[in-house]
Amino acid sequence: MKIGFVSMPLTGHINPMVALARKLKSRGHEVVFIGILDVGPYALAAGLDFIPIAEKEVPLGASTGAIVPVSKLRGTEATRWTIEQSVRGMFHLASQYLPGVIAEKGIEALVLDTIHMYIEVVPMSMGIPYAHVWAILNIDFSGTTPPSVLPMKYEHTAEARAGYVKGLVESDNAFFRIVQVLGEEYAERVDLKLDWSHPPATVSRDAAIIVSQTPKEFDLPGIPWPAQFQYTGPFQDAAGRAPVAFPWEKLDGRPLVYVSLGTLVNGLDFIYKTILSAVQNIPEIQVVLSKSRNIDTEKIGPIPTNVIVVEQAPQIEILQRSALCITHAGLNTTLESLANGVPMVAIPIAYDQFGVALRIEHHGVGEFVDIDDLTVDRLHELIQKVLQTPAYREKALYFKEVIAKGHGLDVAAEAIESAFELAIKKRLGGSSTEPAGELSRV
Repeated sequence: MKIGFVSMPLTGHINPMVALARKLKSRGHEVVFIGILDVGPYALAAGLDFIPIAEKEVPLGASTGAIVPVSKLRGTEATRWTIEQSVRGMFHLASQYLPGVIAEKGIEALVLDTIHMYIEVVPMSMGIPYAHVWAILNIDFSGTTPPSVLPMKYEHTAEARAGYVKGLVESDNAFFRIVQVLGEEYAERVDLKLDWSHPPATVSRDAAIIVSQTPKEFDLPGIPWPAQFQYTGPFQDAAGRAPVAFPWEKLDGRPLVYVSLGTLVNGLDFIYKTILSAVQNIPEIQVVLSKSRNIDTEKIGPIPTNVIVVEQAPQIEILQRSALCITHAGLNTTLESLANGVPMVAIPIAYDQFGVALRIEHHGVGEFVDIDDLTVDRLHELIQKVLQTPAYREKALYFKEVIAKGHGLDVAAEAIESAFELAIKKRLGGSSTEPAGELSRV
C-alpha cells in the first residue's frame, strides 16, 4: 500500500510521525512524507521518501523563523497565535497542493497529524481513507475531563464537568473555528457535504482509525471515545533521528537532572533564571539544560557550576542517565521520561501541556507548578521532594514497564494497516462506509 504522511512542521509533531512512518515502511508499505521543505531533513534522516510542497511560498528555513515570536508567549495567547499564524497557513498550503500530490503519486491512504486541523477534508473529498494521529495529548471533546489546552483541575463531580463543558465550548470558539471556516470553504468548493455543527466536525466522523500515542494508563478515566479511537503508547524511535553532539566527558557521575522546555514556547527568560537559581543550591546533583536557540545564555544570568548548558541535547540518551526531568510537560518529553523511568517536575506553559501536567500529578510520576506560582523556593522544594521521595521513581518505573510491554509503534502501525485495508476493500467492493462511532459531544 502507498501511504502518505502529513504532519504539522513542528519538531514535537514530526518526530512521532516519522517514527510511525518508519514502522509502516518496515512492514512492507511504500511510505512518503509530504510537507514543506523544513520537514524534509527529518524525513530524509529517517530514511523516508520526501515530497516537498509549497517550495516557493515557504523556502527552506522560513518556518523556523516564522514561529520565533510564539517562544515568548504563554497560555491561550500562545495557542491562539500558533493556530492563527501557523495552523491556518498550513491548511491553505496543504489543501492547495495535496490533491495533486495524491493523484500524481498514486497515494492510496493518508496518515494525518490531528492538529493539522481539518486537512482531512482533502482525502474525504477524494474518497481515500485517512487515519488521525494524536501526536499531542488527545483532547477530550465530550467534556468528561478538562480540555487539555486549558489549566483546569480534575475532579469527578457534576459541577466540575459543567466547567469542563464550558471550557471546551470556549476553547473551540477560540481555537478550532479559526481553521474550521477554511475547511468549510474547501468542502463547499469540492461539493463535500459535512455537518459542521459540532466540534470537531471531521475528527471522528470518517477517520478509518484514530490512534493516540498516549498510553491508556496515563490518561484520565471515563472518556467516551468513538469506536475507532485506539490508545497505543508512545511512538519512539531514536534510530530515526539525526544525531546530536553532546559533551559527554563533562558528566561526572552525580545524579543527573535534565531540563528541557521544548521547541516552541521556550523563550521566556524568567523560567530559566528560576530553574538555575533553584538548582544552584543543590550541589549534589548535576544538571543538563537544553536551552534552544531562542534563549541567549548571557540573558539568563550566571550559570551555576553544576549546570551544563547546551542549545540542543540528545534527549533520549540523556534521559537514560537521569534521575529527574524538569519539563514544560510536552507530551513527547513526558513519554520519553516515563519510557526511561524518570519522574518529573513540570512547568506547563501552553498548548496541551496543562493536560499533560495534570496527568503527571494525577498518576504520581511527578509534580507540577503553574507558571504564575513559579518561584525559586517553590521549584527548589518540588525538585527536592521528587528526588527524595522514592514513590515518584517507583511510579515512573511502573510506566516504563507499561510502555515497554505496550509496543506502541507496533500497535499503531498494525491498527492503521488493518483499518486502511478494510476501508479500501469496502470501497472497491462498493459497500458504504458508515462511521465507526461518534464521540459524545457538547
